[in-house]
Amino acid sequence: MTRHAGSCHCGYVRFEVEVEAEIDHKRICDCSICHKRGALIYRVPEAALTLHRSLSDLTLYEWGSRTAKDCFCPHCGILPFRRPGAPTAAERAQGVMPFDGWAINLRCLDGFDTDPLPVRHIRGRASVHDD
Repeated sequence: MTRHAGSCHCGYVRFEVEVEAEIDHKRICDCSICHKRGALIYRVPEAALTLHRSLSDLTLYEWGSRTAKDCFCPHCGILPFRRPGAPTAAERAQGVMPFDGWAINLRCLDGFDTDPLPVRHIRGRASVHDD
């Protein structure tokens, strides 16, 4: 197990994430919000994230199907982590399974170099939200 500490820009939101092996990729989604945000995402199970501040202290943003939960620092506006949205009916029909965990913004991990990681492209723009 490897533990990484992370935070938003101002340090108000602090967290730790524990991964079973080394982080081996970064996810880049092309949906409108992820594209503009520029976050590099890595998904972890629910229990892998330890928050050092209550979720109620963060600003929550929901859009589209309102199943994704984007958690922002209310002071500096950085998104250190989020709850991914539920798959649409079309995605479920293609075999996409729901994910019950966290999407960590790798750019928020202290001293973590994302450059050497291979990219997994997520075609979020192609998703049609029908629920």
